[in-house]
Amino acid sequence: GRPQLGVFARARSETPRIMNNAQGIEEVSDMWIPICTFDEMVDGVGICALMGNVAEEETIALFRVRGDEVFVISNVDPFSGASILSRGIVGDRGGVLKVASPMYKQNFCLKTGQCLDDPEVRVPTFACRVNQGMVEVLG
Repeated sequence: GRPQLGVFARARSETPRIMNNAQGIEEVSDMWIPICTFDEMVDGVGICALMGNVAEEETIALFRVRGDEVFVISNVDPFSGASILSRGIVGDRGGVLKVASPMYKQNFCLKTGQCLDDPEVRVPTFACRVNQGMVEVLG
């Protein structure tokens, strides 16, 4: 089934690793938010999570791909406004890891958030890491 948020599991590494650095963030911050355990994520299947406080809540989509890579993008499809990207089909287009929106089928690069079908559109990306088996997102 889907992972439950806030559950802690095995230690994958004692030293935190930044998995997705699409925003150009170079420093490790104290603002890492635990989302789910790495082991609970299924390769090629997205997870939706809420991040932020009540006033500024944002839905994010987390993807585990190629066995040990994790990417986090906004869950909101900019073409429909629906929070559905976590339900999209994960794949590869010309060597670019991407997710296809289940609504209108636009494809978004998992690393940069760039829409591969419309160069004017991009979804936000978030730095993430695996820290002692926990997937954390920089908030």
